[in-house]
Amino acid sequence: MKQTVVTLDLEGVLVPEIWINVAEKTGIPELRRTTRDEPDYDKLMKGRIEILDKHGLKLKDIQEVIACMEPMEGAKAFLDELRSLTQVIILSDTFEQFAKPVMRQLAWPTIFCNYLITDNGRIAGYKMRQDNPKRSAVVALKSLNYFVIAAGDSFNDIAMLKEANAGFLFHSPDNIKKQFPEFKPFEEYADLLHAIRNAMS
Repeated sequence: MKQTVVTLDLEGVLVPEIWINVAEKTGIPELRRTTRDEPDYDKLMKGRIEILDKHGLKLKDIQEVIACMEPMEGAKAFLDELRSLTQVIILSDTFEQFAKPVMRQLAWPTIFCNYLITDNGRIAGYKMRQDNPKRSAVVALKSLNYFVIAAGDSFNDIAMLKEANAGFLFHSPDNIKKQFPEFKPFEEYADLLHAIRNAMS
């Protein structure tokens, strides 16, 4: 069996989209826009910060929504089984200040993510760990002679999937499935786990 590591996206794969939940709780439909809709992450985040400022929302307001969120049905069992087979790293464009509550519910898997810049509780900006962090993490893991298997759902996962030795889409919208037919799509955790097992062998 290969020496493998699996890299997973977080939102849309293991937990619901945080910003969609924020949009529903606040009644601000513009916040429903995610990386499934906008490939340019910088443009997306700057737009979100403008909307938060316009409505007077602060970091604590977002964290209160996240505190009420739960992993997707079956996500914890899937992740537990996967972690019994191989190392797993979550590669996410979310932020440390957002991730902690959901990481607790998933039994603290390893996550590489980004960091929010705040000013008196206001989200003033964000700091990426590096350019194209998901792809860069896969490149680094491959340099350590790991066989990398990746799964994600959005535009910001595609570079990670392309760089990985094996890549899969999970819970992706139809527009992404059509645009990237080279990645086999799955809707059920059992099917994704089976595909990962096969890629590992």
